[in-house]
This record gives sequence, structure tokens and C-alpha cells, in this order.
Amino acid sequence: MSAKPEAAVAYLKQKGIAVSWDWQDILDDAHATAFTVTKTAKMDVLSDIYSAVVDAAEQGRTLEEFSRELAPVLQRKGWWGRKEVQNPEGETQSVQLGSPHRLKIIYLTNMQSAYMAGRYAEMMDSIDTHPYWQYVAINDSRTRETHRMLHGRVYAADDPVWDSLYPPLDYRCRCRVRPLSRSRGVDRVKPSPQLETQTVDIGVNQYTGEERHARRTGIRINGKFVAPNAGFNANQGKAMLSRMASVAVDKAQAAHPDIARVALRQMMGNERFKSSLNAAQLAWVLQLLRG
Repeated sequence: MSAKPEAAVAYLKQKGIAVSWDWQDILDDAHATAFTVTKTAKMDVLSDIYSAVVDAAEQGRTLEEFSRELAPVLQRKGWWGRKEVQNPEGETQSVQLGSPHRLKIIYLTNMQSAYMAGRYAEMMDSIDTHPYWQYVAINDSRTRETHRMLHGRVYAADDPVWDSLYPPLDYRCRCRVRPLSRSRGVDRVKPSPQLETQTVDIGVNQYTGEERHARRTGIRINGKFVAPNAGFNANQGKAMLSRMASVAVDKAQAAHPDIARVALRQMMGNERFKSSLNAAQLAWVLQLLRG
């Protein structure tokens, strides 16, 4: 990511950090609220990686710059190469820690998620003038077949299809979504498709025997099931806005009703904020404003 859009940086900054051992520990919209890197048993190592990612987004650092600055830090702390380490169950396990390849995955995955989350927030602000969204894939030899099948499809901006089929849909996904004006999109928009959710096995914890599962929600195109890969079954931008709206409502509930009423009346004029509230939060806000 060469630019540093403010919304993308905000997406990264609003996250907490969470230690995880396997990628199955944190799935879907949980990524919008927690930053994690597997096999980071030490919180200081995870903090170093998180700080480097945020800094890269703020400064518009390239992958090469990101890796050149972070790799020596991780090497000094011993989080590098293949090593024998203890997993959360206390068993010794041979695992791959830091490597150039892992830093590349960390950088690309987080930058793409942040950029697309920020882009979602920006597009939500322009729904009145651009009420249709178009899926855009990079059609080259590396493009996944299902992503290529989505290329060019246009749906209403508020169609539930975007709750899961908003990129990234997988690791190193390069797809994006383009907003279209009413005049450009009205003749191309497709009816809201029927969504289908499949539950898939994503492995077994070899130490506890726990079976892991994930959901994949997508649509059928020419009979083929097209959906995000396991772990990506969420719209990161929508999850981010929902989290931030929840924080705002929580703060309003702790404020004096008169102050909360004035603040929320102003915020409810923003369709993006209103649509990010869950049913209980919206009911509380509306009751306060009526009072």
C-alpha cells in the first residue's frame, strides 16, 4: 500500500491485540477487533509486529521497508526461523516463527484488510450519489477462479451479499469494490442473490482433540459455490463501523441524558452510523431521542 488513507489507519488503530496459536483461533469479523499473529506466545513480540504494521500504514511503507525494519527486532528477540517451542497445552512443538515469507503474508493481509475496511467506510458515505457497488478482480494468472467469476458483478450497496463477499476473500486477495453512480449502475445491477452458508472443517487441535469449524457464506454462479475462504467470512469495514458505533453508544449511555441526546441526534444524521447499530442499540438511541 503506497498511500496512507486515514480510514485504513483508523481500522488498524481501533484493534486490540490478541495472542493466538493457530489461525483457527480468530476468524471472520473477529479480525476487525483484534490483531493477532499465530505462534506469538509473547505479548511483546506481538506488540512489535502490530506497531510495525500500524507504522507502515501511517507512513506508506513498502513491504521491503516494513521487513527491513521489523526483521532485526524479531531476530533479537528470538522470534525467527524454525524452533522447538511450547504450545498453550505445554507440549513442545516444532514451528516456523518469523521468516521473510511470514512477514510478507502479515504485511499484505493486514494492509489489504485495512485498505478495504477504510474504503468501505468511505463508500458508505457516498451511497446517496453512488448506490451501486461493483466487484473488481485482477484478472491475471494468479487470480482465483471464484474471484474471477465475481468480477464485474454489480449489486446495490446495501445488498446483504456484501456482508461476506466484500474483499479480501482470502490471503493475498487483490480484489476491490468500485462504487457506481445511479446512472452508471442502474442498468447493470443484479437482483439480490440467494445466500448460502456452508460449515466446513478447518482441522483438529492435535493436543486437545477439538474439532474446528468455520462458516463460508456465498452465492451460486453457474452452479458453482462462490464464497470467501475459511476465516474471511466477514466484511471487515462493516465490522469496524459496528464496533466503533457500539463504543459511541456505550459512552453515550454513561453520559448525562441531555448531553447524550444532543450528541446522538447529530450522529443519527449519519446513515453510516445508524446502519452500524444493532437492534438493541438502535432501540435505545431512538427511545432516548423520543424522550
